[in-house]
Amino acid sequence: MPVILETTAGAGQLIAAAIIGFALIITLITKFELHPFLSLTIGALTVGAIAQLSLTEMLESYSTGVGSTVASVGVLIALGAIIGKLLADSGGADEIVDTLVSKASAATLPWAMALIGAVIGLPMFFEIGLVLLVPVILLVTRRLPLMKVAIPALAGLSTMHALVPPHPGPLAAIGLLKADLGVTLGLGVLIAIPTVVVAGPLFSRLAARWVPVDAPDLFLNSDENGRSGIAPGHPKFSVTLMTVLLPVILMMGKALADILANKSTVVRNILDFLGQPMFALLLTTLLAIFTLGKASGMDKEAISVSIGASLPPIAGILLIVAAGGGFKQILVDTGIAKLLANGITGSSVSPLLMAWLVAVVIRLATGSATVATVTAAGILEPVAATMPSTHAALLVLAIGCGSVFFSHVNDAGFWLIKEYFGISVGENIKSWSLMETVLSVCGLLLVLLVSVII
Repeated sequence: MPVILETTAGAGQLIAAAIIGFALIITLITKFELHPFLSLTIGALTVGAIAQLSLTEMLESYSTGVGSTVASVGVLIALGAIIGKLLADSGGADEIVDTLVSKASAATLPWAMALIGAVIGLPMFFEIGLVLLVPVILLVTRRLPLMKVAIPALAGLSTMHALVPPHPGPLAAIGLLKADLGVTLGLGVLIAIPTVVVAGPLFSRLAARWVPVDAPDLFLNSDENGRSGIAPGHPKFSVTLMTVLLPVILMMGKALADILANKSTVVRNILDFLGQPMFALLLTTLLAIFTLGKASGMDKEAISVSIGASLPPIAGILLIVAAGGGFKQILVDTGIAKLLANGITGSSVSPLLMAWLVAVVIRLATGSATVATVTAAGILEPVAATMPSTHAALLVLAIGCGSVFFSHVNDAGFWLIKEYFGISVGENIKSWSLMETVLSVCGLLLVLLVSVII
């Protein structure tokens, strides 16, 4: 349990420390373009200093937060990255795409693209999934306008990124808020499905009207057929899909067992063991070496290279998440988080709505969904401690929804999509930015609806 460190600062000084800390982090990221890891670290130490912690106390608190966050989330992020890289390099991602697109008519193509975006988005980070999807989107635009294809695929990808573990944002929020991963996963998938439908195929009809542009003749990270895998062959569709969905099935099985089965039963104990996040992802990683790597013709050296190449790109994400954990611990140990939480719980505003608003503000200011998630989760941790497990999970999802609100010019994803599709800033705002906003608001409304029902 965290221990409140000795500080003589009053409530006003603690609130001032929080405000200055948040403002400093946002300024360093936006104005000075300092890496979020350094910005969060400087912000955390600044908050501790204003709250009158000693240097030793500040460093101890920050280090504790970093260590506990990396211990609970870091390994899971690494395992998820390995699975995603094997999926890409083996051609498994292409197999999913080819199978689903080949069975779709012109009317059902937007729905197929949404499904492809969601499935590819389950094990992959947003940027990696985007690079994989771009050639697919551009190929399919031979049959439909660009926005009718792109928006559904991006909605599926972005929704998984915001709401469904094992993505770094949801995982970090689950760890910081002590939410149950299985419950969060189950509710996240439940909320993600209608959210993807609304922000994807349905909104794409408007986006295609507002931005009637043709796709550029461009294939990124792909061969002349739009395929991105580097393996000589490719795994079967059924095997690939089973591998991608295995961790989700195992973790949801644990969640259902916790609700429906008695603690002493063998079935409950087995499902609890298999559904532990680290074991579920480790088992899937080992399975993917054979079902994706070996099955596609990759030899031991190629598999080793693929696994090794999956880890360097996530170093920055791990450091951001870790620094967010350190910042959170400073807020907790100084008593700031409890003070803010008391204000939130004592107000007439729903904690879920407040969590969403906090994430939205940080997202708009910094452009980073991950920074918005870990910072908002740190603020809301004491609120989650007073909630039942289902509502703590909904708090994670509310923050996830807020973290993707209105992507604009300070978000790297905004520029990636603009350049990939060869559209103007205004056209990108009318399509991608508005899609993210629809996704965020729709997700929040569903979170609030579920909170009333359960």
